[in-house]
Amino acid sequence: MRRSTAPSGPAPGTLDAAAECTAGECAAADCTAGEYAAGDCAAADCTAGEYAAGDCAIGQCAAERYVAARVGGALEAVFDAVAQTRADTAALLARVIAESRRPVTADLAALRPGLHLRLARQELVSGVGFVAAPGVLADVPAWLEWWQSDAGGDVRPLLLDLDPRTSAYSDYTHWDWFALPRDTGRRAVAGPYVDYLCSDEYSLTLSAPVEVAGRFLGVAAADVYLRHFEAAALPLLRELPGPARLVNARGRVAASTDPGQLAGALAKGPDFASVLTTGRPDTFGRLRLTPCRGVPLVLAVDGW
Repeated sequence: MRRSTAPSGPAPGTLDAAAECTAGECAAADCTAGEYAAGDCAAADCTAGEYAAGDCAIGQCAAERYVAARVGGALEAVFDAVAQTRADTAALLARVIAESRRPVTADLAALRPGLHLRLARQELVSGVGFVAAPGVLADVPAWLEWWQSDAGGDVRPLLLDLDPRTSAYSDYTHWDWFALPRDTGRRAVAGPYVDYLCSDEYSLTLSAPVEVAGRFLGVAAADVYLRHFEAAALPLLRELPGPARLVNARGRVAASTDPGQLAGALAKGPDFASVLTTGRPDTFGRLRLTPCRGVPLVLAVDGW
């Protein structure tokens, strides 16, 4: 098995540098004690049969971890915006509930300064807000407290017709960005998909459940236009010698240098959700699967 070196400096694009891989090596902090010795990955950190004589090709391992870490770092910044929105919303709804009343849309206006700030600060975020579960608000059956930035950088609210008699999009509860956090209790990456609800753009939506006293009340979420994500992620994927793609838990491709699996395609075969659950690299045939640490995407690379 040939050895190669991982990228030794910051890659092009807007992704933040990651501490996990420096000077072509995976950092020991990314592994348990004893997994790295004399610059080699231990076989325990790799799937059975991948590495001969218990010796991992450090360049191959490090290059994939490097890319996965950089992608994770970029989306973690977006998830920070989601987490802040989630915390603000949960605190607001808890205060209202403590007053022995149901929240109304006017209460959600208190979230707006924070939402505007996140749009201004987070380069990849094109929209951010809270999407209420049906029946949570007393004055409307459904609601999105959602704000977007336009091409000129101006911040504006999303005004939607959510009347089921007139709108095909009145029931948003089946969309992955809502259903996955509701059903799993964890944060999720949905898409890419054409976002007919908010922007008519090909987008990713990152979301997390909002709960008060164990009750699900909706989701905090942020949109990332796919063209912006690809502009940041593709230069990293191109640093890998083999065709590579980023895939969510359900197999939807978010970015790709593989002409056979372009963004938006549904990748079949591997159990990507399992890789995210274990947080460990795995293989499926010739594919090498590396979880993007901390965020629900998997880097899938053809064997090289």
